[in-house]
Amino acid sequence: MEMALSRGLRCCQRVFSWIPVLIITAVVLWSYYAYVFELCLFTISNALEKAVYLLVFHVCFGMFSWTYWKSIFTPPATPCKKFQLSYSDKQRYEMEERPDAQKQILVEIAKKLPIFTRTQSGAIRFCDRCQVLKPDRCHHCSVCETCVLKMDHHCPWVNNCVGFSNYKFFLLFLAYSMLYCVFITATVLQYFLKFWVGDLPNGPAKFHILFLMFVALMFFVSLMFLFSYHCWLVAKNRSTLEAFSAPVFASGPDRNGFSLGLHKNLLQVFGEDRKLWFIPVFTSQGNGHYFPLRSQSSESHNPLLANEDMWDESDDGSEGSLVEDADPSVTIEMDD
Repeated sequence: MEMALSRGLRCCQRVFSWIPVLIITAVVLWSYYAYVFELCLFTISNALEKAVYLLVFHVCFGMFSWTYWKSIFTPPATPCKKFQLSYSDKQRYEMEERPDAQKQILVEIAKKLPIFTRTQSGAIRFCDRCQVLKPDRCHHCSVCETCVLKMDHHCPWVNNCVGFSNYKFFLLFLAYSMLYCVFITATVLQYFLKFWVGDLPNGPAKFHILFLMFVALMFFVSLMFLFSYHCWLVAKNRSTLEAFSAPVFASGPDRNGFSLGLHKNLLQVFGEDRKLWFIPVFTSQGNGHYFPLRSQSSESHNPLLANEDMWDESDDGSEGSLVEDADPSVTIEMDD
């Protein structure tokens, strides 16, 4: 009975979680109708102006829709098998009754993994629900019910976790949303004023154009603050979670621990090919399991980066040549 009730609640939660997405979709579809039909086809009489407006509008609408779709339907990246407890390790861990011995088992596993961050108490981060040692910048999302690589936040407006796999898409979604609102505001303004002072006859188009102007301005102001904040985060190479709580390393908390300078920070999110920066295709550097640190100034001093290809390819249980980062004296702290 309790299991059936729990499943029913989870099902209802999944259904209701799509309501913000449906609201955004409804507003966008209405804006398309109001702009294309009520403004361009029924209000504007100049054929050249109408054609230019329709062409640019559809480009903005297409890029906005594409990035929004990618933000919604790109699944969050989760830790690979190397960070999960193997069957033998899990059996050994569960059969061990002494807490200190259990912690030592997990410490031995962590020594084979590129883990630099700690909990506030200095322990290696472990998710008891997912049964994984958390990679750097990875956090458990209670909504998605999984650990997410480089988790930034869970966004209800895209009904998805924003993290390593879709952070670039989310930034582009914010940018193209602003561009969409700016274009609508700039082109609707003169007709908004004409309807407002009565230079154009009253009709259905008046309501749509007046309301379209207010909605575009309202969304632009909201998006401007959010986009500016995320641009600052990218420049500092921080996630939203790291901005509120500085990542903790073996040496202590360091808010700038992952910052490599403005240029390299941008490359981590957008990649090295600048022609693809503004296209919603995945170009972020790395695999989300580890990130270069500010204290590691060159690849020669960073064995993780030097052995990145070897580590990626050895997914059959062999770890390759990895730095032994975890100190045996460090304890493990379970996540709730």
